[in-house]
Amino acid sequence: MLKEDLVKVFEDSFKLNWDKPCFSDYGSEPSTFGEIANKIKELHEIFKSLDIKKGDKIALCGKNSANWAVIYLATVTYGAVIVPLLSDFTAEEIHHLVNHSDSKLFFASELIIEKLDFAQFPEIEAVFKLEDMSVIFSKEENLNEKVAGIIENFVKTHTVTKETLAFEIPAKTDLATIVYTSGTTGFSKGVMISHNCLMANIQYAVDALPKGGDAMVSFLPLAHCFGCAFDFLLQVARGLHIIFMSKTPTPKVLIKAFGEFQPFLVISVPLILEKIYTSKIRPLLETRKMRILMAIPGIRQIIMKKIGKGISDFFGGKCYEVISGGAAFNPKIESFLLKAGVRFTSGYGMTECAPLIAYTDYADNRKTGSCGKIMTYLTAKIDNPDKKGIGEICVKGENIMSGYYKMEKETAEVIDSEGWLHTGDLGRIDKDGFLFICGRLKNMILSSSGQNIYPEEIELKVNYMPFVSESLVLDGGKGRLVAFVYPDHDKMKAENVTEEQLAGIMQQNRDEVNETLPAYAKISEIRIHPEEFQKTSTKKIRRTLYTHLVAQKKGSKKQ
Repeated sequence: MLKEDLVKVFEDSFKLNWDKPCFSDYGSEPSTFGEIANKIKELHEIFKSLDIKKGDKIALCGKNSANWAVIYLATVTYGAVIVPLLSDFTAEEIHHLVNHSDSKLFFASELIIEKLDFAQFPEIEAVFKLEDMSVIFSKEENLNEKVAGIIENFVKTHTVTKETLAFEIPAKTDLATIVYTSGTTGFSKGVMISHNCLMANIQYAVDALPKGGDAMVSFLPLAHCFGCAFDFLLQVARGLHIIFMSKTPTPKVLIKAFGEFQPFLVISVPLILEKIYTSKIRPLLETRKMRILMAIPGIRQIIMKKIGKGISDFFGGKCYEVISGGAAFNPKIESFLLKAGVRFTSGYGMTECAPLIAYTDYADNRKTGSCGKIMTYLTAKIDNPDKKGIGEICVKGENIMSGYYKMEKETAEVIDSEGWLHTGDLGRIDKDGFLFICGRLKNMILSSSGQNIYPEEIELKVNYMPFVSESLVLDGGKGRLVAFVYPDHDKMKAENVTEEQLAGIMQQNRDEVNETLPAYAKISEIRIHPEEFQKTSTKKIRRTLYTHLVAQKKGSKKQ
């Protein structure tokens, strides 16, 4: 167990940064750490009045906001268990998960509340509207008036100062949160994460990252462990001002926010950097004039440096590092950006580790294609490796989940008798300790010659090809691999490419990709898919929904 206590770290940060800005919704005035501490204490009084006990569950569903963050911290510092739910869950999923988690209170945004049926919440004592903390539903009469009285009394008699602020410190093994993963089939599993799990992630980041900066622009969903740990909890511990982007930000809005607050750190997903490259940089590089200039070594260096500065300016100009996670990075784009001097790195994790497993600072000679080295508080091994050293990634250590809530069988399937968490991801660790992810174990295809094929690696190559928006590689049987491609229609329109011309382009794409693949992993055909692939909330394609496509030849467009 770590010596640090999560709640004590938060308490110390509030005291140290009492008069500094703490939280604000983008475009609104910030609240100080001291003001947030008092809001947390107000909520503690409300919890007590509703007879909420230590270990009771409190559900939370809505877009990122200062109020979302206050409710999360109030719950954890009270000793209760926060249950953050994704705002894009369906009403059916929300009803199921609130009940499955045994939550007693529910804080939800107005848009979420409008689609719910409170009669389906037999154990919920009260539902609060996230935007203003008003009571929308309660088993207790006149609860709004009661809450108003509690707040009024608190302001008069219980207001805390940095000298009097104190939280009761839970045990390190106590449950802090239940996070429901977004699965590809059925309802999600509730990952039980202790105070120590969260603390391991925060402490590792504090030790691994240099100090600096005043603000953090938070735009990843806080209901996901990645955004929650590093956009939010880490920054509270560091004493930074967190600006919450409540709506999914457009690049234009992000540029404005980054320019205004000049964050020291940006937590992102590969899609952001890949979009910058594909929409702004690649079209420029493909012009005849630029191809000529890039062929001249001295000029190429100047151009690359200018591109790198342009991307740095996009993130506010003072960003030490962009940390990318949640999905694989296209290796060609990654290599280009690194050569341009863009300060970014990729990490790897999963909800069951709250979430971090591997990371390396961009300046520490991180290898292209790698997601870094195993974090300090974990041990890793590659289970049952093949001739290339590729096998299932297994980890154990300080930040492993306690298990899946009320799912003992499923827990035993991923955590073995020796405490190893079987991630379900395939990878290898090289001689220098760098981890490389190859794909999901359940997605691996066995070739007719007995070779392992990792479709995600092929998809990254296909996605880099002209006029490809996204792709999905499936086993077509009899040694055939079929790539389904959703085209980049915006690019087609901009360049007046017809459906007939697209067929020839995809044939050329297939030939070029196959030149980079071994014989057993070559693509047999590319088929055009008419719409975007359905995805989980973490933007991973729901592969199981499309396995039937390989049998659908009649009426499908093939190249």
